[in-house]
Formats: sequence, structure tokens, C-alpha cells
Amino acid sequence: MRVAVISDIHANLHALEAVLAALDADPPDELWCLGDLVGYGPKPNECCALVQAQAAVCLCGNHDLAVRGTIDLAEFSGDAGTAAAWTRDVLGDEARAFLDGLEPSGKAADVALFHGSARDPVWEYVLSDEAAVTTLLLTEEPLVLVGHSHAALQVALRDTVLEGGLAPDGTELEFRDARWLLNPGSVGQPRDGDPHAAFLRLDLVTRRASFRRVAYDIELTQSEIRDAGLPESLAERLAVGQ
Repeated sequence: MRVAVISDIHANLHALEAVLAALDADPPDELWCLGDLVGYGPKPNECCALVQAQAAVCLCGNHDLAVRGTIDLAEFSGDAGTAAAWTRDVLGDEARAFLDGLEPSGKAADVALFHGSARDPVWEYVLSDEAAVTTLLLTEEPLVLVGHSHAALQVALRDTVLEGGLAPDGTELEFRDARWLLNPGSVGQPRDGDPHAAFLRLDLVTRRASFRRVAYDIELTQSEIRDAGLPESLAERLAVGQ
């Protein structure tokens, strides 16, 4: 089975549409989403509708949980809190009902899925060796997928040796002969220095992974953020991938 994995869309419709268009050129068997469909960006309803229509598997992230009311908005500060409160106000009934049915962790095709980590599926960023090893030791599946950090990552645990790091556009690997943890990166708000929308292709038969980036109309999303009255910093950061 061939799978495309996306995460951290953050209501950036044009980034999501660009990723889906790229996938249409060579359609996967399934689309999996690791959460945070909303928050930060200006098009939460449209992004929820697209993911609901196309994803076979979808998790929720911390921003989704805050917007639907599972997490208190007091847990968010600054721009994140402002955007979450705005999203609550504009979210439609269908999008809210979709988010209400999601969980922050799951499993599909013998792959463990977490928005954050195995230790804390909602909040923990897997950005350190300790966090990566802990998630791999708390799971049994040969492949673990995480999101949340907005950075594309590839990490392998071979016996007691941890290898890997960032996975820039075009990174190809075979996820065999080790325990693997992969992060597809962020569709809507990358933070690894590359502003292009990120996604991951997996072939679960040949055990191959391919990290991909695609350009989208950043200026249009920035304009929509400003039109919505969301914080200017949320627009500015899209251009630099930070």
C-alpha cells in the first residue's frame, strides 16, 4: 500500500491544495493526516472539509483540541491563543463535528501514529534524541509517525544507536532493518527553514519513504491572514519557514 502523510495544515488552504494537487499526479492508496488542521491560519472550515473528504486516517492536534474546547484556551498564549480564539468564532458546525470525532493518536497498517509523541500525543515535540528514543521504546510498531514540530525528520534506532535528523526535500530512505520515526513536516507553517509545504510518501510494501516539498501562493495566504485580522507575525513567518 502507498500512503501520503500530511500534518500541521493550520488552516492554510492554499498550501493544502498545492500538496493535494502534487499527490494527484501519482495518487496514493490512502492519505493520512497527523493533526492540527486548524489554528494560526485563515481557512479552517475549508481545510477541515478537504481533509474530511480525502483522508482515510486523521488525528487531532493540540490546536484542534483547543478550538473544539477539549483544551482550555488559557493553555495557549500570544499569537497561538489569539488565532485559536478567532478560529472558535468562525468554525462551522460541520468542521466542529469532524474535529470532535478525532483523537491525537492511532494506528494504521501496523504503523503507530501520534500528533506529538507516544509519551504525550498532544503536547510533546520530538526534537531531541531523548524524546525520539522514548517514543520508539514506548511503541512496538517498526514505523512511528509524528507531527507537531513542523520540521520534517527521519530518525532510526539501530539496536542502541540513534541516527538521523532533518529530512530536506528529496530525502529518500528505506525504513527497514531498524525502528524508524518519521515526521512529514508541516503543510501550512513549516519551521525547518524551508517555506514550501511539506508532505511524505510511503510505500509500505517496499518500505521506502520520500520527503517532498511543493510551492504554493504564500502571498495569497498572507493576504488572507491580514484580511482576517490575525496577528501579522503569522503572515510574516510563512515566507521564511520559521
